[in-house]
Amino acid sequence: MSRTKASTMDTDLQKVFGNPVPELYGAATLPDASPALARALELRSFLALTEEQVTRVRDRVHADMDPDRDMGDLSADKLAFDAQWLEAALDARDGYRAALGDLLRSMPAPNQQARPVRMTQLRATATLPPSAAPAPQRAGAAPARRP
Repeated sequence: MSRTKASTMDTDLQKVFGNPVPELYGAATLPDASPALARALELRSFLALTEEQVTRVRDRVHADMDPDRDMGDLSADKLAFDAQWLEAALDARDGYRAALGDLLRSMPAPNQQARPVRMTQLRATATLPPSAAPAPQRAGAAPARRP
C-alpha cells in the first residue's frame, strides 16, 4: 500500500483521528485499533495510489504536448489511450475520495467519547372505546371436534 505517498485527504484524516497519518498507520497495528481506522487507512492508501496514477498520466500528456517537442512524435492514438487511462484514474480517485469522505463524516468528533446506547423497550397500549362489545368467550378458537 501507499503509506509514504501523500493524499488529498490526509488533513481530513488527521482532523478526525487526531494524529498525523504515519502515526495512524502505527496505531492501526495495535490490538485495540478501531476497525474504522483500519478501513479509513485502507481507503487512503488506495486513494494515494490512484492520485499517483493521475499525476503520472498528466505528466506524460504534458511531456507529449511540450511545445519544444518534435511534431512528428505526436500520436493521436497514444493521446487517446492516455485520455482513457486518465478518465479511469480520475473515476477511481473520485470514488475513493467519496468513500473516505463518507466514512470520515460518519465518525464521531475526536473529542466525543463513545457513549453506550441505552435500549428501552416501548410498550404499546390501547384502550377500547366504551361502546365496543366484549369478544365472545371462544373468539378465534377452532371448533371442537365431535366423535
